[in-house]
Amino acid sequence: MSIKSRNKVSAEFNMSSMTDIVFLLLIFFLITSTMVNPNGLLVSLPKSSNQPSQKTATAVTITSDLQFAVEQEYVPFELLESALKAKLAGNDQPAIAIHADKTVTIENLVKVMDMATRNKWKVVLRTTP
Repeated sequence: MSIKSRNKVSAEFNMSSMTDIVFLLLIFFLITSTMVNPNGLLVSLPKSSNQPSQKTATAVTITSDLQFAVEQEYVPFELLESALKAKLAGNDQPAIAIHADKTVTIENLVKVMDMATRNKWKVVLRTTP
């Protein structure tokens, strides 16, 4: 008489429980990845007793007919540099804001920017949004 074994192991594997676990892990990592801020470093900044200064740049306006103005006072181009030097004297961070008409050529704009570069003034070009 032969003995028959009733405990046969099935070669089938049920994937439904594995897909449930993978799906739950996917949801977990998606939720936790949105909580991480990769762009910033956590730094404790020191406090300052001074208020930030609200220094504004000296306005240089160039009109469409190539008239130059420093703070709304018309100045010939030949005297523009000396007028700006007088206006920016004593300023530890001199800056000029160029308000140029859209019809002004780049050549005339570059002349003023070169003047600022020679004198180590910061240049800001003003535009309309």
